Amino acid sequence: MDDRPWVVETLSPEETHGLGGKLAAFLEPGDVLGLRGELGSGKTCLVRGICEGLGVRDRVTSPSFLTVNEYGGRLPVYHLDLFRVERVDDLREHGYDEMIFGCGVTLIEWSERIAHALVGERVDVGIAILGPTRRRFTFRGIGARSRRFLRDARSDG
Repeated sequence: MDDRPWVVETLSPEETHGLGGKLAAFLEPGDVLGLRGELGSGKTCLVRGICEGLGVRDRVTSPSFLTVNEYGGRLPVYHLDLFRVERVDDLREHGYDEMIFGCGVTLIEWSERIAHALVGERVDVGIAILGPTRRRFTFRGIGARSRRFLRDARSDG
């Protein structure tokens, strides 16, 4: 199976949103995406695209002060923002284990803050700012299912 990272560059927030919609078509229950990038890199924009692609009708906002937002769509979506989280134990109070090992899709902004606790299948997404609206997304699949997800998304054009 192909272990190479998948690298995609977008030129605008609209393209980043569209990339999220493309990814949504391949997501399955239990998928976890860990998003890493500095403030303003496009993490929430990508999440909005994924949520729209999954049929979420609610307004998608970064859960910066709530830690997690839940949305209903084709699959349940758990959107975590770990910017202010200090310890994994803080997440367990919010049902972290049930989200990660549940029947929905878990999207984790600032996933590097709990990298040591992310076990099992996941897609790590590094986001680099290349210009005012230009971004580079580097996707790495951890585990066979996640590598298959990336292979399918990559081959879709």
